[in-house]
Amino acid sequence: MAGVRRALPLIVFLVGLLILGSAILLQLRGGADAPAPSAVGGAFTMTDHNGRQVTEKDFLGAPTLVFFGFTHCPDICPTTLFEVSEVLRAAGDRANGAHVLFVTVDPERDTSVVLKDYLASFDDRILGLSGDRAQTDAIIKAFKVYAKKVPTGDAPEDYTMDHTAIVYQMDKQGRFVGAFNLQRPPEDAAKELISRL
Repeated sequence: MAGVRRALPLIVFLVGLLILGSAILLQLRGGADAPAPSAVGGAFTMTDHNGRQVTEKDFLGAPTLVFFGFTHCPDICPTTLFEVSEVLRAAGDRANGAHVLFVTVDPERDTSVVLKDYLASFDDRILGLSGDRAQTDAIIKAFKVYAKKVPTGDAPEDYTMDHTAIVYQMDKQGRFVGAFNLQRPPEDAAKELISRL
């Protein structure tokens, strides 16, 4: 059981890569004459951690990194947010035009207030997004995210969330570029982010 639990993050990551790979293939199969619309991403309406309603249009005009997770996540989410924070630190003011979004897959627990408190531990340029269940399901579907509630006890609040653990990279037009690679020095990742501004 412990071995399965240790392997679960890798399994979730690989499922996410498979979904993204399928989406990219669908996108590439579009006609050669005109660019196909991105199979990943799309319209959404959420609330940021400052209580402001936002849509996908608020993030056009600059590259955007999008990561789906939840505040009760024991390891993958805080590690990823720390790594993204290190990229932003390495980029300094040069990355101020970029958008970085942390979208909760657990809206029942992750209100705007909870997200704001949670994100205080990371770079202040990371914006938390939450919504009601319908809004959350819509953005999860748009980004082809895998997210599933997994009970851990008998009480309704005893659960964790399995979810895609990839940082999505979107271009200035809101089109999917690919998974943003955090498995490299923050300075190298920062250069890629800045190059897309």
